[in-house]
Order: sequence, then structure tokens, then C-alpha cells
Amino acid sequence: MPATAPQPNAVFFIALNAGSGHSETAERRTTIESVLREAGRQFQLTVIDQPDTIDQVAAQLAGQAAAAGGVLVAAGGDGTINAVARQAIAHGCAFGVLPQGTFNYFGRTHGIPEDLSEAVHALLAARVHPVQVGMVNDRVFLVNASIGLYPRLLEEREHDKKQFGRSKLVAVLSAVKTILTPHRRLRLVLQIDGELRRLRTATFFVGNNRLQMEQVGMPPLGAAVEDGRLAAVAPRTKGKLGMLWLMLHGALGRLGHMNQADELATFSFTRMQVKVRTLARRRKVKVATDGEVTYMSNPLEFRVMKEQLLLLKPG
Repeated sequence: MPATAPQPNAVFFIALNAGSGHSETAERRTTIESVLREAGRQFQLTVIDQPDTIDQVAAQLAGQAAAAGGVLVAAGGDGTINAVARQAIAHGCAFGVLPQGTFNYFGRTHGIPEDLSEAVHALLAARVHPVQVGMVNDRVFLVNASIGLYPRLLEEREHDKKQFGRSKLVAVLSAVKTILTPHRRLRLVLQIDGELRRLRTATFFVGNNRLQMEQVGMPPLGAAVEDGRLAAVAPRTKGKLGMLWLMLHGALGRLGHMNQADELATFSFTRMQVKVRTLARRRKVKVATDGEVTYMSNPLEFRVMKEQLLLLKPG
């Protein structure tokens, strides 16, 4: 549904993901409420305590926002932002973000402060900007989508964070551990603008975020995203040490310095079909979208969505 820009002083309908525990959630709620009340802005804040209810709660809030000409707001990490954005797109309402995750690629790309109080103040002064949305089958992604080793890495990272706490160090160590365990390579058949291409890789990554592409050292792919395309990255390298070397280059922002003909396949596109040939009789593919893992039908279709997300972002 095409979204319409909200009126000045539109009501905020806020979905706050409890995520990190009761005391931290209470502090975040107090911060949001105090800033909005001080500004005299009308709002409705709903805390999501159960992760499996986020779609239901976000859909309900999106319906209310659409009916009231209000703004649907996500307070959480990139996964929460994705889930709430899906409903903003489906209901045709404007969208706001209060980033509260570990990496916050979406918020940082659009200049939204990571400090919660500053983010709420920024939301009050924000203006609507259309933002590109990626799709894989019928699933939205704002930052990235991937298959192969990367979804497995995300699942292991979430497990380790529950045990050892949410930090970037835990995320990095978890990634190293996952890469060092045995993993199989994918055999992919790609169809891009009528051209057939075959690829063998441990993981296939599609980016929709300029900042993430630039941070790993691939500014041309970041520019492609800004120009209305999606960015594809697939390591050709084999073995655990090769993947660790690739990960180190990414962490240092030097992926663009690798020998792409031998070690890395990169390109941009607006629409692409990916058939996974290594699934044998299984028809479902494990896919990660903005950090959330689900199963989708094979083949996969990646594309840029025609409609754009109307995001409230700082001027």
C-alpha cells in the first residue's frame, strides 16, 4: 500500500521490544515517555514482551497509525525494525526508528542517534524521506539478506549472546567459532536480467545498506545501493582459514582489496532469481533477513521493492 506523509504533530504509535530485560526496558520506556511528554507530543507506547508476538502487535499498531494519520515507530535492533517496517509498508503509514541494537546499521545509515534520548528528540524534528526496500520472496529486508553460512552464524551468535551477554566482542568471537566448525558449500544457479550464472560459495549475501558495504571496504557496492540497486557478495574461497581471512578483511574494511576474480564474487542488480542446487529433495532454504532467520521456498527471488518506506529521519 502506498504510504502517505504524516501531518505535523501526528501521533506516534511506538513498538518497544523488551529484549534485554525488565529493568533496561523500564528505563527505555521512561526515557521515551518523558521526552515526548515534555514536548507535548501525543503517543501510544506498547512494550513487546514476547518475541513471537511482534508481528501481531506491530500490525495492530500499524492499523491504528494508518487510521489516525500517525507514525509507526520501532524501538529496538535491526530485527525489530524490520518486523515493524513490514507492517508500516503493508498499512501505508510513515515509519520512525529508535535504534537499540548491537550494530544498528539501519539507524546509523540514516543519521539517527544511537543514544535513546537523542533519538527521540531527533524523531520529533524529523522529516519524511523515502527509503529503498529489498525483498526476498515475500519478505522485506532493510539491511541485508543471506543464505548459507551467514544465517547459521546469526543463530549461533544469538545463542552465545544469551549465554555471555550482548556485545560486539561476543558477536565477533561467536562468528570465529562458527567459521571454524565444518560447513558445506552451496551450489547456486543465478538468473540476472536473463543471464544465467553458476556459483559455488559458503554463503551468499545481498546488501541493502550503504554503510555496511562501505564498512567492509566496498564503496562501489554502497554507491549501487544508493542508486536503487541491491549488492551481492559471495566468497569463492574454500576452507576455514580462507573464511577467517575473508572475515578479517571485512572487519578491517578491506574486502575491496581482495582478488575478486579468485576469492570474491561481487555485483549489483535490481532483480535476481537464486536456485540452490545443494538442497536435494528439500524445497525450503534457510534465509536470514536483517538478523532474523526463517525458511523460504526455493528458488529465491531477490528484488528492489517498487514502493518505498517513508522514514522520518533527521534533516
